[in-house]
Amino acid sequence: MNYEYFIAKRIIGNKSYKSSVSAPIIKIGIAAIAISIVVMLIAIATGIGLEHKIRDKAVAFNGHITISNFDSNESEAAQVPVSKNQDFYPQFKSVEGVSHIQAVANKFGIIRTNTDFEGLFLKGVGTDYDWRYFKEFLIDGRLPKYSQTYSNEVLISKYLADRLGFAVGDRFQMYFMKSDSNKPPSIIKYAVVGIFNSGFEELDKTYIIGDINHVQRLNKWSKDQVGGFEVFITNYNDLERLGDRVYAQTPSTLNSMTVKQKYATIFEWIPIFTTNIYGIIGIMILVGAINMITALLVLILERTQMIGILKALGSSNWSIRKLFLYNASYLIASGLFWGNLIGIGLLLIQKQFQLITLDPSVYYVTVAPVYLDWSYVVLLNVMTFVLCLLMLLIPSFLISKIVPVKAIQFE
Repeated sequence: MNYEYFIAKRIIGNKSYKSSVSAPIIKIGIAAIAISIVVMLIAIATGIGLEHKIRDKAVAFNGHITISNFDSNESEAAQVPVSKNQDFYPQFKSVEGVSHIQAVANKFGIIRTNTDFEGLFLKGVGTDYDWRYFKEFLIDGRLPKYSQTYSNEVLISKYLADRLGFAVGDRFQMYFMKSDSNKPPSIIKYAVVGIFNSGFEELDKTYIIGDINHVQRLNKWSKDQVGGFEVFITNYNDLERLGDRVYAQTPSTLNSMTVKQKYATIFEWIPIFTTNIYGIIGIMILVGAINMITALLVLILERTQMIGILKALGSSNWSIRKLFLYNASYLIASGLFWGNLIGIGLLLIQKQFQLITLDPSVYYVTVAPVYLDWSYVVLLNVMTFVLCLLMLLIPSFLISKIVPVKAIQFE
């Protein structure tokens, strides 16, 4: 054990240290580090959690990449069908990283009840549909079961169920306009078998999930004609690269679009939100470091006589600086310990009990999401510790200005 560490340990363990003039300031410094780490953990966990939730919900309704005809129509409903007889369907083997592809078709219709009506899209899906995301969203009933025959089972959102007064087991009529406006609309009677809640109000109020066979019949398409395809990938971080690869591997008559391109307005503010998180981290580290600098300066001034004696005995400036840096490391570590304990505790409470709710029309989620990963927790702690310690090198230079004779006489 080197003597600098030995002396620092004795100072920390000394009872007079805890009742000294610098004790309150040191406690404030530890509290500042703890509060900083709490704020940073909450900012990162909720920021990443919000980004993942929004991303997953958009992907649930559209896939990571959509493939459709080049169409001047801006509606979600395709006017020109796409043949299912493609090289990339039912398996996209030419692009590594694609996990699943499914055929879909949308049709706009109107649900009418005795007291209300609602215009929305029937999203037609088939036997190849991946229900993974909607299994998580399902809050009542069950998922629809589709085959080659016609099925009247539909899945609706909680938003629409509350608005229209529907419950599992209820039946309703949906009206679909024909291309010839002089002809009466087509009417299909559906049965609600499940209710989901994605928390993404913009999409929840736009779609109900039904049988693709109905959309094909309404549009007078054959069984091998669909509105488009939804492609899912294994790693979202490869979205742009795989989006380009998928576009290159599809015929020239078809267009592909990533979920970020399709919902540009939603995904545009996520990088801004991430930038704000980085800003919060920077400010919190700066606040914690400034408080620790103040605490270390007070500690050095309080130990001026000891510094003078150590210099008189032959200790170098760097050796004495190391002593105080060991002391500061203990204080920073104490702040990090309490900050992590409180911060992770609060995040786990939110994750388990969902106490903090959000407005879905603004944030696209109903509760504040939490994403906890030990990698960023460890990285944040190491970064905070190292940066604070580096900044504490500045006040430690004060030691080199202390003259042994004057320091020993200092009271």
